[in-house]
Amino acid sequence: MPNTATLQREAAVNVYRSVEQGLKETGAETCGLMFIHCAGNAQPEQQVRTYLEQTSATSFQVWKDGATQTIAVLLPGLSLDEVHYEGLRIKHELQETIPGADPQITLASFPEGERPSKATIQHMAESSKLVDSSEIHIYTLDNTADEPERILIVDNDPTVREFLQLRLKMQGYETYEAVDGLAALELIEKVTPDLVLTELNLYGIDGLPFIHHIQKLEMEQPPKIVVLTEQRVEQTISQCFRSGVDDYMTKPFSPVELDARIRRCLH
Repeated sequence: MPNTATLQREAAVNVYRSVEQGLKETGAETCGLMFIHCAGNAQPEQQVRTYLEQTSATSFQVWKDGATQTIAVLLPGLSLDEVHYEGLRIKHELQETIPGADPQITLASFPEGERPSKATIQHMAESSKLVDSSEIHIYTLDNTADEPERILIVDNDPTVREFLQLRLKMQGYETYEAVDGLAALELIEKVTPDLVLTELNLYGIDGLPFIHHIQKLEMEQPPKIVVLTEQRVEQTISQCFRSGVDDYMTKPFSPVELDARIRRCLH
């Protein structure tokens, strides 16, 4: 008999498949898609459905993704501005009707003839758990011919790596990860990242020696280095900047601030 985790994964896949099928059934028309996540035990599926039944002038479909605890809402015929407006109204409604609700919303509108893959749909669902609840995240597909910038995440904590990977993918970056300094140095030579986001406390080789090794690698364009660490000693911070580190943040950290600092380093 499948265990709970397996059943949840299967349920999530079915939700993504249902959303994908729903998008196809809308034909070639513009179509809006929204994912809503409420922290804690709040499950707003029925509230969202009831609210749309009472207020929406267009057809809609609602699904619940039990794996990510998000609600998927399909809004055929709506432009991005219209979907954004619906998102603002739903956010306000949930804050008014569910005590302590802090809705996190990711939304998009796909133009005529353009439909997202199931992987993109899944990524949207996952991203709704990471966005800042103070704002609604507009999800956009990168249709440019330019290659996405590459970021290597180096941290021995799998939870931190997973969070950063999802967060950075949501921003359009191509991500890689390494659990220690030695594995990171091998990856840097193979994938030539544009930026290395690293903890200082690593197995094998860590801290300033790790940073020095990165800078000694024979590369046409050495990567930018952003330290994201638990170390708060002023002397360590000063030594990192003297060694050529581009930025330094301590944990716990603000994801929004990290986004801004990475953009500043890369652009």
